[in-house]
Amino acid sequence: MRFTNRHEAAGQLAEELLRFKDSRPLILGVPRGGVPMAMVIADRLGCDFDIVLVRKLRTPEQPELAMGAVDEAGDVYQDGARVAVSPEQYAEEVATQIAEIKRRRRLYSSVRPAISPAGHTAIIVDDGIATGASMVAAIRAVRAQRPLRIVVAVPVAARSSLDLAQSYADEVVCLHSPRMFFAVGDFYEDFDPVTDSTVVEILEGRTRPGKGA
Repeated sequence: MRFTNRHEAAGQLAEELLRFKDSRPLILGVPRGGVPMAMVIADRLGCDFDIVLVRKLRTPEQPELAMGAVDEAGDVYQDGARVAVSPEQYAEEVATQIAEIKRRRRLYSSVRPAISPAGHTAIIVDDGIATGASMVAAIRAVRAQRPLRIVVAVPVAARSSLDLAQSYADEVVCLHSPRMFFAVGDFYEDFDPVTDSTVVEILEGRTRPGKGA
């Protein structure tokens, strides 16, 4: 299964999530790729959407490989089984990613304040799950804010990472979990990067669901 772009994938996910419509869930996009998808889903369900800020911790020499993830509160999910690095290297990468999270929060909060998931069904959306580290960090960050329940919604995920997400979330909705998985982008015809300016436009309401990827 391949998706034309994030917009098409979000439309398919929205169909699977319509059963939550009457509960007025809060859709939370993981920046940056999950944000345009969250916009599409929230529009279809007629509910609010926002962002949940987490960052992958990159492995030295292999930045595409996650060795964990960190959330906005500085809580670290460490995937120690995947890679061994020195404490100094790990601490430096955590500090780097926390600084990036703070930069993004300042930028995005200048557009509109965050919406608390407390008392809501929170649906966390991303364009895919590779290692699962960032999604686990997102689930933990949202759980700390006391939502009614947490649903993870993604178009595609590696099978082992899907199992990991299911162990933290109350429910996972995934359209495709292939036996062979190398990268999320392999399952999209158009997987252009989502920029900060696009996220800002979405939060401001200048980009509507019919536009963009």
